[in-house]
Amino acid sequence: MTEVTTSGATPINEPTDEASRSNFIRDIIDEHNRTGRFGGRVHTRFPPEPNGYLHIGHAKAILVNVSMAEIYGGKMNLRFDDTNPVKEEQEYVDGILYDMRWLGADWEDRLFFASDYFDQLYDWAVQLIKAGKAYVDHLSSDEIREYRGTLTQPGKDSPYRNRPVEENLKLFEQMKNGEFKEGECVLRAKIDMASPNLNLRDPVMYRIRHASHHRTGDKWCIYPMYDWAHGQSDSIEGITHSLCSLEYEDHRPLYDWYLDQLGIFHPQQIEFARLNLNYTVMSKRKLIRLVQEGHVRGWDDPRMPTITGMRRRGYTPEAIRLFCDMIGIAKSNSTVDIGMLEYCVRQDLNKRAPRRMAVLRPLKVVLTNYPEGQVEELEAVNNPEDPAAGTRTVPFSRVLYIEQDDFMENPAPKYYRLAPGREVRLRYGYFIKCEEVVKDGQGNIVELRCTYDPATRGGEAPDGRKVKATIHWVSADHAAEAEVRLYDHLFSVPNPGEDENVDFTGQINPNSMEVLSSVRVEPSLAQAQPGERYQFERIGYFAADPDSTDGRPVFNRTVTLKDEWAKLQKKG
Repeated sequence: MTEVTTSGATPINEPTDEASRSNFIRDIIDEHNRTGRFGGRVHTRFPPEPNGYLHIGHAKAILVNVSMAEIYGGKMNLRFDDTNPVKEEQEYVDGILYDMRWLGADWEDRLFFASDYFDQLYDWAVQLIKAGKAYVDHLSSDEIREYRGTLTQPGKDSPYRNRPVEENLKLFEQMKNGEFKEGECVLRAKIDMASPNLNLRDPVMYRIRHASHHRTGDKWCIYPMYDWAHGQSDSIEGITHSLCSLEYEDHRPLYDWYLDQLGIFHPQQIEFARLNLNYTVMSKRKLIRLVQEGHVRGWDDPRMPTITGMRRRGYTPEAIRLFCDMIGIAKSNSTVDIGMLEYCVRQDLNKRAPRRMAVLRPLKVVLTNYPEGQVEELEAVNNPEDPAAGTRTVPFSRVLYIEQDDFMENPAPKYYRLAPGREVRLRYGYFIKCEEVVKDGQGNIVELRCTYDPATRGGEAPDGRKVKATIHWVSADHAAEAEVRLYDHLFSVPNPGEDENVDFTGQINPNSMEVLSSVRVEPSLAQAQPGERYQFERIGYFAADPDSTDGRPVFNRTVTLKDEWAKLQKKG
């Protein structure tokens, strides 16, 4: 099991403390600049595969590449690794572009595709064949796997390994011309079948795919493997520092071998720890299963760790950047507690989200001594963290709704909210006192009859008496009806899929989404626009969902507020 951490090594963004400004990537770049290896240039790139949507792990990789370029006054490219037409779609290209812009990444005019270089990659493959460094192999994929050997056993040569150069050139051209079926043959590099690094045991460079490509159409029926396209694309673009996640560390010798054999510009590959987050999965294969098997509503389901899902849930780019900055850049893998991500979005939304009142599970309150037909407009603060946000007015009347949890007929110790004979403060309003509890035939509480003290408007009593609790409310006659979706962790275990013998979909949290359809919100929320974020006072942060309709908004819970009573209940 990987270690769970709540703090990272070094901030991604430019540190303010000179003593803490270094990290191992910057140390390498600083050394390159000192020796003049790249002439003082820093040029990074982010190379997503257009076969799915970006997730929070990609966000870290994006921001690492962006920040290194910014810190050294360099550049960053965006290059799509579109080398597998079977899995790639324009939808994913468009989604990735949108997500990266939303995060604040700027590649200026440097948008590229690996498919831009297919002709050059083919020519370089021919160059290796002519040099006796590549060959066409007719072993099946299972046979290639068998011949490769294991970590403790060396591989063995393919019977096709020592074909003459001219025969390999002819076969490779036939592959390109579509004269072979898929799986009938591949092009492999000729390196070392006894290498302790399995990646150097004659890796596949090209495979046959009779599939239309989203950009090149039917021009090609052979497509380069990632390891073949990766370093050469970096070289073509003049990338100086190819920043990758740690799983590519064992691939670096192959990255270097290809570049050295071709004798072309040689970037430096540097690996850093990928982001792992508990209570979720980051594997694209697993995320695709969640979508295709209907465990979630789509790539933008607010329970997903995708950027589009997090945006729909109410996360801000600033919160994600703060999170990536806090976890820092490390060389060893660890798992970050999802509580840190939630902390970051709370920190950000606390400063920017307007406050509103919403009652999720309404309980009717009748103020028996409040004049019938009277309506007051009470002044409410929009955001106490931002004086410039000003105030708004909320209607107050004889019949209100409060939260069911804000009343307890037989209050437990340390429960200070409304109870029979007890007085509480209504937020921005008056003191009220519960005088009578009304129940239905099944004994369920359906209404509270209370009195209010007209002298306590604004929340203070002239006689100096104090109350121990303030609760929120909405006016029954003025409130808008809304739907609220309460989201929790998608998985019920911290490390889903850790046990390979257990299907990770069986670890999905059955309570990861709760839909409340009879919520009452203050009237200003009736026309909330999709993407607008609010703090529902005393409850949490919420974002208006695209499913909202005119007059009936839908809100997604982004994250809860800290609830002292819930903490006491857990302790008790």
